[in-house]
Amino acid sequence: MTALPYWRLSGFYLFYFALLGATAPFLGLYFAHLGFSPARIGELVAIPMLMRCLAPNLWGWLGDYTGRRLLIVRLGALCTLLSLSLIFVSQSYAWLALVMALHAFFWHAVLPQFEVITLAHLREQSARYAQIRLWGSIGFILSVVLLGKVFEWFSLSAYPWALLLIIAGIVLSSLWVPDAQPEACEQSSSRGGFLRQLIQPGVLAFYVCVGLMQLSHGPYYTFLSIHLENLGYSRGLIGMLWALGVVAEVLMFMGMAWLLRHVSLRVVLTASFLIAGARWLLLGFQAEHLAVLLFAQVLHAATFGSFHAASISFVQRSFGPRQQGQGQALYATLAGIGGALGALYSGYSWNTLGPEWTFALAGLAALAAAVIMAVHSSTHQQQERG
Repeated sequence: MTALPYWRLSGFYLFYFALLGATAPFLGLYFAHLGFSPARIGELVAIPMLMRCLAPNLWGWLGDYTGRRLLIVRLGALCTLLSLSLIFVSQSYAWLALVMALHAFFWHAVLPQFEVITLAHLREQSARYAQIRLWGSIGFILSVVLLGKVFEWFSLSAYPWALLLIIAGIVLSSLWVPDAQPEACEQSSSRGGFLRQLIQPGVLAFYVCVGLMQLSHGPYYTFLSIHLENLGYSRGLIGMLWALGVVAEVLMFMGMAWLLRHVSLRVVLTASFLIAGARWLLLGFQAEHLAVLLFAQVLHAATFGSFHAASISFVQRSFGPRQQGQGQALYATLAGIGGALGALYSGYSWNTLGPEWTFALAGLAALAAAVIMAVHSSTHQQQERG
C-alpha cells in the first residue's frame, strides 16, 4: 500500500480554503467599498453560489465518466486564476457579475473532485479525512487574520491582488498532488446507478437539509462583516472573530474521528442544525455584546465543522465509487442553491426587516433542517428494528 501523501493533500486544502477566507468575510465589504447597495451586494455574492448549482454537476459527471479528476482540478484552478484576473478590466455591476459567474464556474469544479481524490488516497482510513481537511481551516484562519490587518492598514482596493495571489497558490499546490482512483467493490457495483443510490431512504432528505443549512448561512457569509462594522467593530477584530470560528472548527475536525465512532451521522447532523439555529439568533439579536459574539463564533465548530465532516462521510457511505464524484457534486450543488437563495433573501431583507429578523429567518431554516433530519432518523431506526 502506498504511503498517504498527507502534506500534499493538506497543502491544497490550505490554499483552497484560504481563498474562501478571503471571500467570505471581505467580498461584501469590497463591494460596499465600491459603492454598491445591500441589494446589489446580495446579488453579486449570490452569483458564485448559483454557479455551484451548475458547475459541480457538470464537472462531477465528467470526472466520473473520464476518471481524470486531477486534470479537472488543475484546469479548474488555472481557469479560476485567469477569469478572476478580469476584475481589473472594470468595476461596473454588469462586468463584476460576469467575473463572479465565470470564475465560480471553474472554482466550483475543483473541490468535489478533490474530495474524491482525497478519499481515494485514504481508502480504509477515511476517518482521517478531518485531519487533512483541518489544514483548509488553518488556511482560512491565516487568510482572515492577515487580510483583516492588511485592510486596516491599506485600502480595500488591494483586495483583488490578494485573491489572485491565493489562487496562484491553489494552482501550484494542485501540481504537487498525486492522482488516485476510488476502489471498486462488488457491494458498491450492485447498488445500481446514481439515481438508484440517490433515492435510498434518507438520502434525498439529507440533500434537502444541506440546502436548508446553506440557506441559513446566507446572512452570515454575505453581511456579517458589514453588520459587525456597523456595530463599531474594527476590520482587524472582525478578521479575528472570523478566525475564532475557524479555530473552533479545526478543534472539531481533530475530534471528528472519535465522535463518529461513538455517535451516528444522523445525530451529529441534527445537532449541528439545532446549534446553527441558536447561533443565528445570537448573531442577529445580541452581536453588540462581545462575550455573546465570541460564544456565537465558537459555535462554528458545529454549524460548519461537524456538519461538513459528517456530510462528506454521509455522501461517501451513500454512493459507490463510480458515483462518488456526482454525489459530492450534488452536495456542492445543493449547498450552492441554498447559499445563493440565502444571499439573495438577506440582501433584500437587510434594509426592510433589519439584521435581527434577517438572522431570525436563517434560524428558522436551520430548525426546519433539524426537524427533517430527526424525522428521517426516527424512520430509519424503526426500519432497522423491523
